[in-house]
Amino acid sequence: MTDTLLKESPLLVALDKEKTVYDGFISVQEKDFRLRISLPPDHQLKKAKLRHSSDLVSFILELRTILEVALKSQPGWLSIPPPQYYSQLITEIEDLGWNKLLFIDTDFHTLQLSAEDSSGRQHAITVKLKPKYPAEAPECSADLPVPLAITWTPQSTLAHIHSQFLLIVEALAEFWAVLDEIDEHTWVLEPEKPTRADSMRRIAIGNSVSIKLEIDPRHPKMLPECCLLGAEHVVTPLRNKLNANMHLWNPDCSVLQNMKDVMEIEFPSPATHEKSSFSVECGICYAYRLDSAIPDQVCNDPRCGQPFHQACLYEWLRGLPTSRQSFNVVFGECPYLVFPYVASQMVTDIRDEPGPKLTMALSCGQPGFVCSHDSRYYG
Repeated sequence: MTDTLLKESPLLVALDKEKTVYDGFISVQEKDFRLRISLPPDHQLKKAKLRHSSDLVSFILELRTILEVALKSQPGWLSIPPPQYYSQLITEIEDLGWNKLLFIDTDFHTLQLSAEDSSGRQHAITVKLKPKYPAEAPECSADLPVPLAITWTPQSTLAHIHSQFLLIVEALAEFWAVLDEIDEHTWVLEPEKPTRADSMRRIAIGNSVSIKLEIDPRHPKMLPECCLLGAEHVVTPLRNKLNANMHLWNPDCSVLQNMKDVMEIEFPSPATHEKSSFSVECGICYAYRLDSAIPDQVCNDPRCGQPFHQACLYEWLRGLPTSRQSFNVVFGECPYLVFPYVASQMVTDIRDEPGPKLTMALSCGQPGFVCSHDSRYYG
């Protein structure tokens, strides 16, 4: 045990011949901790904090593990890098250009670099350096609709990261041009504050009628995945036009112009319409935005057309004593249209949401009157 103890903790020495009292230091993460240990006569530590340690060596090992965990949980536990780390980092920033450095933290471990594509859009990449940089590859992240793949070798520098990032954003320039046109000339309902990583846009068509587009970052000019949202009597004609005219799609034209031609409509724009015209509150919670969700379920009856949040509608249906559920369909009455013998139906397809997939149907009488629909087209 003595040889093992000397190897594991050379700064810990015995103070008596019986070797029941030890004093000295143990090193953890390049930090020294003063330690004094008094052993019982049998040299066992079964009643100590580390009761599973049967001898002194195992006790020291267990204590070192505990201290390592405690140190790692504290901010700034990492040891200070050698001077070469800082000198090399400063040299790399100078070679890249200080004008491309957006941010660097006080520990010189995290920095942000700027990049501009051919259209003048500004982008940023966050680089988190490891303690063994550059031998160890840094962690890189950015607002991109595709995975950020950076090739790294021990000889790589910040300039290599920046040049690879420039190639990636340049390859996505056409994708962002498509979305910029949509953002400028239509009322985008979702996302509320899009980032460069967002490839989805929900565009207003009319009151409580919208279309959700999923643009392919690799093929932005192709027919996107489309999902029409709204009352069935309004959505059906639009869906029929989309299916009938999709052969007219011209990859040489913009996505927005193609959508106008294929669906034979004009999208409301900020120049001609107020956004409040399309921001109708949920008929259950009386709010437009519930967390990050907006009303996307609409009663299909032309006399109603009231929009609801998906979550609110589901909770409403579950609370009705007359509602029932069959597999993935929940039946119930519309909160705004309850006429005993007049059929009013609303079907909610929530397959885009995580978790159990449910279809919610509202009806006002006429049992068994259910109609599932899918208001989307996959391009």
